[in-house]
Formats: sequence, structure tokens, C-alpha cells
Amino acid sequence: MSNDISIKVNIGDRMYPLRIKANEEENVRKAAKLLNEKMAFFNANFSIKDKIDGLAMAALEYAVDTLNKPNTTKETVSVEIDLSPIENQITEIESILS
Repeated sequence: MSNDISIKVNIGDRMYPLRIKANEEENVRKAAKLLNEKMAFFNANFSIKDKIDGLAMAALEYAVDTLNKPNTTKETVSVEIDLSPIENQITEIESILS
């Protein structure tokens, strides 16, 4: 018997269906809420024209925070992420702000 459940989370006014373990539901919902709050902060406080830019900035901030945690090592962070699209968006946002 599987403990997987199907849920939908709202991130950036879009619904995402997920299949997760039942014991992860609370954290997944909290994570989506935190992302939405951080995205709203970036969208409200910077000249961001597209919600996706706010989401990218929020994701980048959380990724950097995760990597900066003292107990996080290269071994525990084994996923490689191509951040070039986010870096391009950051450059574009910086040019808009200047």
C-alpha cells in the first residue's frame, strides 16, 4: 500500500498537481506559501513586469540560502541546476532598475 497522495499547489497564480508522500504534504504546502510570499515581495518592491521574474528571484534566494547553510555540503546537494536563464533575468531586472 502506497502512502502517496495527489495534491494541487498554487504557485504564482498557477495550479500545479503533485504526487507526494502523505507525510510531506504540510511541508510542500508551506514551501509553496513561502515562495508565493517571497515572490509577492519581489514583485511589490522591485520594478518587475513579469511574475515569473519574481518567482525566479525567490527561487534563487532560497537556493543560495540552502547552499550557505553550514551543514550543507556538496555531497548533500547533488542536483546540478542550470541557472543561466535566471542569471539572464536578473541582469535584465538590474538594467531596468538602473
